[in-house]
Amino acid sequence: MTTDGADGSDREEERAADCRTVLVAGTASHVGKSTVAAGLCRHLADRGVAVAPFKAQNMSNNARAVPVAAGADRDAAWGEIGVSQYVQARAARTPASTDHNPVLLKPRGDAESQVVLDGQAVGHYAAGDYYDEHWADARETAVAAHERLADANDVVVAEGAGSIAEINLQDRDLANLEVARFADAAILLVVDIERGGAFASLYGTLELLPGDVRDRVAGAVVTKFRGDPGLLEPGIAEIEERTGVPILGVLPYDDPGLPEEDSVSLPDGETEATRGTDDGVPDARSVTVAVPRLSRISNATDLEPLARTPGVRVSYVPPDGSLAGADAVVLPGTKNTVDDLRELRAAGFGDELRAFDGPVVGLCGGYQLLGERITNADRESTGDVETVEGVGLLPVESDFRADKRVEAVSRTLDACEALGDATGGVSGYEIHAGRTRVPDDLPNPVGPTSAAVDRVLGTYLHGLFENDAAREGFVDAVFAHANRGRPAAGVDPGSPYDAAAALVREHVDLAALGLPG
Repeated sequence: MTTDGADGSDREEERAADCRTVLVAGTASHVGKSTVAAGLCRHLADRGVAVAPFKAQNMSNNARAVPVAAGADRDAAWGEIGVSQYVQARAARTPASTDHNPVLLKPRGDAESQVVLDGQAVGHYAAGDYYDEHWADARETAVAAHERLADANDVVVAEGAGSIAEINLQDRDLANLEVARFADAAILLVVDIERGGAFASLYGTLELLPGDVRDRVAGAVVTKFRGDPGLLEPGIAEIEERTGVPILGVLPYDDPGLPEEDSVSLPDGETEATRGTDDGVPDARSVTVAVPRLSRISNATDLEPLARTPGVRVSYVPPDGSLAGADAVVLPGTKNTVDDLRELRAAGFGDELRAFDGPVVGLCGGYQLLGERITNADRESTGDVETVEGVGLLPVESDFRADKRVEAVSRTLDACEALGDATGGVSGYEIHAGRTRVPDDLPNPVGPTSAAVDRVLGTYLHGLFENDAAREGFVDAVFAHANRGRPAAGVDPGSPYDAAAALVREHVDLAALGLPG
């Protein structure tokens, strides 16, 4: 944004008055909202526009630790937001803060979620209790965060949640209808054509919107199209005539490689599913990293750097699945360590893991699972048992407490079997309520709270494999255990943020949104 020499306060007032909010809303979940929002953020940032992402309310167990926003009136320095807004902040080339996702709901089972406001956990509530007793506070938190972002930016790119036309939620739809109203937002509707019924979905969505919100719809975008866009022209012409809403673009099916927002995109645990190879089938040059598909899995994005590594196949296996054919195991985070531990033990996965002879890494909740026991388990579980026995691969004990640690951290790697010869500095973040007691004589290869015994490593460091040294050391160790040579590095796919921006820039009429083209 250019200025004419006015002082700082005048510039802030001008920016707040001129800030434009675009709400990227969807006709359903997983239609491509996050990709479109990230693409808009990077496109605008590339043109020198001060832009910030925003999602008033997110429901996800994939979270990142970020600084608490100035003005949020919270005591803590660090808080947590959904991973999509962290990704979108990076796309916007702006430091992520809790203002980008002021309300986060983290499901923990039995229709209950942890409620996080301005990055801070304030309690666990059933859905009915949240909407009856806490939703007004959540809305106030979201409004204040948006105001701070609007004061500091030219454009706010807000992402909706699920469908904007859920008629059972229209009196409390914070992520969609409330944002459209309190942010005076222009709405860009996103519809996924790969699912089929795209035009019917778009038409039905517009019909079900409240009149004042429908009037804010500037246009729609069709995503995930395969083939000749010309084939859509008759349908586009008719839907525009019927609704008066223009189709502003058709995005080809092209995954830019952004991290997934939540675990819905992962396999459901009933059958084995794979990532990381072209056809999901291992060959003599690949290794397989098995990941238990926990019912309450969180921060599954920790595995994505491995899945993008040439020759590495990430296989999500159900709790009663076999580790036969696996070359390594990574236990991911979980929103409810105790109940997931019980499920794994009941399904026999603990026995499978104890019999496995390859590298094993436990991340956060996965680290706690590997220990000998968990105490104060009733703080974490929906049950009332105080102590639960762990898998027993690490001689550590975890204790659950009322307080929660949320912080970005840096650690120094020491060589260990699970990470090979990897050494040097690594960075990431910690989000956990439990504390793990580690015996003094146990190696701590990823900082003081970590533990390692032979081929097994446990650490609270989320983002471990985003660090080249840790990822390469682990992959080398896995290939060495499998007695295979690593394949050559593939072609660098480039920045996923730039790829998302190119999708939006090349296929969407941004002028219709009042944005730079």
